[in-house]
Amino acid sequence: MTAMRKINYFSGFSNEKDQTIFNLEKDYGAHHYERIDLVVRHAKGCWLTDEKGHKYLDCLAAYSAANPGHHHPTIVNAVMDALIGNYASVLSNVVFTDPLGIFLSEAAGFAPQMAPRFGNQGNKVLPKNGGVESVETAIKTMRYYGFKKKKIEDGKQQIIVFDGNFHGRTISVISFSSSKKYKEGFGPLTPGFVSVEFGNIEAVKKAITPNTCGILVEPFQGEGGMRIPPKGFLKGLRELADENDLLLVCDEIQVGMGRTGKKFCFEHEGIVPDGVILGKALSGGLVPLSVFITSAFIMDMVFSKGSDGSTFGGYPLACVAGTAALKVFEEEKLAEQSAKKGKILKQRIEAIAKRSTHVKEVRGKGLFIGIEVKDGNAMEFCRKLFKLGLIVNDSHGHTIRISPPLVINEEEMDFLMEQLEKVLVG
Repeated sequence: MTAMRKINYFSGFSNEKDQTIFNLEKDYGAHHYERIDLVVRHAKGCWLTDEKGHKYLDCLAAYSAANPGHHHPTIVNAVMDALIGNYASVLSNVVFTDPLGIFLSEAAGFAPQMAPRFGNQGNKVLPKNGGVESVETAIKTMRYYGFKKKKIEDGKQQIIVFDGNFHGRTISVISFSSSKKYKEGFGPLTPGFVSVEFGNIEAVKKAITPNTCGILVEPFQGEGGMRIPPKGFLKGLRELADENDLLLVCDEIQVGMGRTGKKFCFEHEGIVPDGVILGKALSGGLVPLSVFITSAFIMDMVFSKGSDGSTFGGYPLACVAGTAALKVFEEEKLAEQSAKKGKILKQRIEAIAKRSTHVKEVRGKGLFIGIEVKDGNAMEFCRKLFKLGLIVNDSHGHTIRISPPLVINEEEMDFLMEQLEKVLVG
């Protein structure tokens, strides 16, 4: 391999030209993402920079992974200290590490008491890497609860999910996806899931059987089209779960950690689930890290020695980053920032929408805002915005997704609005 050297600040990791990078990915990588022609060489705060020094406002934040902004100094310094101090390496799970113990205690206390109907015994946390791994952990938890507590015959447990959901792309998870492209050709698929209309509480009632053990829901669908369920829907799910002895689990990988203006999206309806899944922003976007948090009662019922494990799940470097990210979240009041800035930004976008012939609807909470266009061609607008220095993407083909880092400032919001005005109004 040819030795690489940095020739200027914007080169990033290498001095290879953009076209070389495009070719390397084409020749040696799977073609599983539709990309825009940008090689990011530098990321800081809300901005991404290419090899020529051109800057782009990141209005995706890696689907909420970069909530505190790219390379937040507090998280970066914590990771650097761990590497330099020689306490960051992955270790066998036969020993204890203080980064894991401290992170588990911080994450457990970050959430309210899960599954309060089982008593106030505190929370416990099971860490993994990517968010979908923690979705799988939640699925295992609901199934085992049905087997152990509800006496459902093993293999007959059913979990209610929702049309338009997105929880990841493992075989089990794509098995209950509504998207044909996620699962076609990857069968046999995993049984045990019943999908109903998102937001339809009556459909949920009808779907419950003696074999139902849990409900898995995104409190606000991101990939499903930036869809907010009707008021009272989550409360209805909570009531049904209580009445039928089901575990209600909220997937907050994208919408938690302040993204919608609350620490957790489920707080908008004043409920507490039996378990919550977090990922992405949990480490500030620097190290893969996810968790499933539930009550100590449920965690101890389901998992025993040998029933679960992960080599890198909860390894020291990830835990150091996670502990620092939780500190940043609290100290910089990221949820409050999101609520305040999101309210202003949504009002400004709605003002543009009233003057635009392209916009069908604006919806969202906090800094999780969708702009649905009338012709279902959102990506066309996203590409125009890219040329004007904005990184955005479509949701479900028809909606422009606006979800910048929660630290976006007033000047950056002004820049965002100027570009939206040019593309949506002209």
